Amino acid sequence: MKAWEVGDQKGLGSLRMVERDPPIAGHGQAVVAIKACALNHRDLMVMRGGYGGPKPETRIPLGDGAGEVITIGEGVTNVSLGDNVCATHFTGWIDGAFKPSYFGHDLGSTADGTLAEQIVVPAACLVKTPMNFTPEESSTLPITGATVWACVQALGQVKAGDTVLTLGTGGVSVFALQFAKMNGARAVITSSSDEKLERMKALGADVTVNYRDNPDWEKEVLEQTGGVDIVVETVGTSTLGKSMAACAPNGRIGLIGALGGQGQPNMGGLLLKNLVLKGITSGSKTMLEECVAAIEVNGIDPVIDKVFSFEDAPEAYEYLDSAAHIGKVVIKL
Repeated sequence: MKAWEVGDQKGLGSLRMVERDPPIAGHGQAVVAIKACALNHRDLMVMRGGYGGPKPETRIPLGDGAGEVITIGEGVTNVSLGDNVCATHFTGWIDGAFKPSYFGHDLGSTADGTLAEQIVVPAACLVKTPMNFTPEESSTLPITGATVWACVQALGQVKAGDTVLTLGTGGVSVFALQFAKMNGARAVITSSSDEKLERMKALGADVTVNYRDNPDWEKEVLEQTGGVDIVVETVGTSTLGKSMAACAPNGRIGLIGALGGQGQPNMGGLLLKNLVLKGITSGSKTMLEECVAAIEVNGIDPVIDKVFSFEDAPEAYEYLDSAAHIGKVVIKL
């Protein structure tokens, strides 16, 4: 079978395609024929050695993917041959609170990921994908869907009438907008591109702010909303102070990413407004299952910007790195 490896991780050019023997399912495992994979910012960091340190050069990248179960090992009862599935990237986090030990079984990082024609994973981490979804759509769910669910639903306890703020127009932010509207909440989104913001309005965004034209964007958000209840903080500590300033009293902030690097936020708002700040590493299998169920019931369609062929995986990485995308970048097998 064909697979991609991370190589020496000196940049995106380190990706290399190889031939490997097909995986074999052991006890409690399943082999999945991957039909599509989705990229996340962390995949760029892996290729630059900036995500938990260097990986073995033979590591298969990517944590998002979807496909068909083609082999099951002894003791597997939760999936059957022919099932269309996706896997949680923390393969050991089935339910309950997060544990740092889950990083030891992280697809595309500490374990081989999904950028291969076939993968073998613990069957317990597999979730059946929406019946009406294409593999490309299903591939966007494991990391992004579960992470946003953990932030907006589990932490944020979103309800009708709330206001949800998310930063940027990548995969996490677009899902956050869709989940906010699904729950009857107002959605606020920022971008440096008016064109992208127009796309967000078409998806239902109630308030859009161009942070390049409005460097003090938190003031405009506060003025237009009276304060937001939930923040999906994808940029990191460099914007955290502004996110807190945009909050209403008792707001909840999920710190998800570090796209903007490190900064020194003003933490005064955390006390003055009685805010809750929580790091969001991802979500459990249970959260992913809840996310998939909500998507099916509410008819939410993932926003896919561009689909690349398996052979053109390096170009997919380059495109994600350009930040020209809206929503998800996908690789189709």
